Amino acid sequence: MDAIFERMSIRKYEDRPVEDEKIEKLLRAAMAAPSAVNQQPWEFYVVKNRETIKELSKASPFAACAADAPVVIVPILHKDAKHPELANYDLSNATENILLEATTLGLGAVWLCIAPFEDRIDNVVTVLHTPSRTLPFALIPVGYPAEKRTWQDRYDPKKVHVIE
Repeated sequence: MDAIFERMSIRKYEDRPVEDEKIEKLLRAAMAAPSAVNQQPWEFYVVKNRETIKELSKASPFAACAADAPVVIVPILHKDAKHPELANYDLSNATENILLEATTLGLGAVWLCIAPFEDRIDNVVTVLHTPSRTLPFALIPVGYPAEKRTWQDRYDPKKVHVIE
């Protein structure tokens, strides 16, 4: 559980590549996520091309930090999933697993929301030319952290209600 408590949103990265073995571990973690009726309505684009990353960093008003990441993982949702109304939950689980595994591997990452914002979705589709049966869900810049952040305990006992 250390990764849960050590995970931070990292937006600054060292200028060094992320090893393919670590990228594969991130993707394995994503695909190990819980999925409604095991539908696994996902694909993952791994973007290493500098120019493509720069274009993706313009996809959202909050994505500028992606510009200097050595890799950006883009979870893609299948619109034709068995239960499309649950697919966002599945992609959220997969995205969180990537963030936690990144922490375990000594990497930094941040979840940049794309869906459900149509303009952001359109921007990513334009850059990646994703198939029409899919929907970009998020951008996850990943790299070796070039910033130190202090973890904050967010536990709030006032938000816990015990019914005995």
